Amino acid sequence: MQIKRIAGALGAEISGVDLTQPLTPALAQDIRQVFLSAGVIFLRHQALSSEQFMAFARAMGEPVEYPFVKGFEDFPHIIEVKKLAHEKVNFGGIWHSDTTYLEQPPMGSMLLAKEIPPYGGDTLFACQYAAYEALSDTMQRLLEGLQGISTSAKADVSKTREDRIQSDGNHAAQKSYRSLHPVVRTHPETGRKALYVNVAHTAGIEGLTEAESAPLLEFLFQHQIKPEFTCRWTWEPHALAFWDNRCTQHNPINDYHGFQRILHRITLQGDKPV
Repeated sequence: MQIKRIAGALGAEISGVDLTQPLTPALAQDIRQVFLSAGVIFLRHQALSSEQFMAFARAMGEPVEYPFVKGFEDFPHIIEVKKLAHEKVNFGGIWHSDTTYLEQPPMGSMLLAKEIPPYGGDTLFACQYAAYEALSDTMQRLLEGLQGISTSAKADVSKTREDRIQSDGNHAAQKSYRSLHPVVRTHPETGRKALYVNVAHTAGIEGLTEAESAPLLEFLFQHQIKPEFTCRWTWEPHALAFWDNRCTQHNPINDYHGFQRILHRITLQGDKPV
């Protein structure tokens, strides 16, 4: 296994691993250690069947179903993340950490590229350890103990789900979700602190009025995606990305109108942020 860091803040590409073959426990542990260190890992040339994709996911964690979109008939934990050629809005096309409106947001998410446009459709990732650590000591103390209000109903992100809910929606899901989570969470495995608000889902701060919380959140939303905290991944068919939702955010770039982009996603069970 070879490891190549792709940016200063986060991101590593792993080569020399064939996920079509069963992983030994030692290799699975090595991959997971790179994941914890880099925040997001990338592997090229992984032409995986759904069974093989699920096997890798189970080696990394516990797959769970996504609340708004139905999975495949035989593999309910795998959903299609797609934008069709006639569609203008891409799925999840805003900076976010996945489904923070759940009581137990996911530990991680995986995407496996199936069909990629001839250009565009890259994904940006941002390290929330780096974002937190770049704050002043005074700001860090101010944020300590604050609880962010996460909701699935924010308008800017709701529209990024509309096409998929219309075509593949899980109609058994409740209409909206809401949870409280720390503005700064401590990663349960690394012990490091990370910002845990995002423009897609964080609607306010518990105990503050909207007028009080809005400027603070706006500052954090702009701060946490500064270029020096980010990396950028250019997709190709059979490439796989696996990111840590507890300490990263991501943003798929919507710059390929007229072309189709299809990826398969698995989400992994997390715990309640503290």
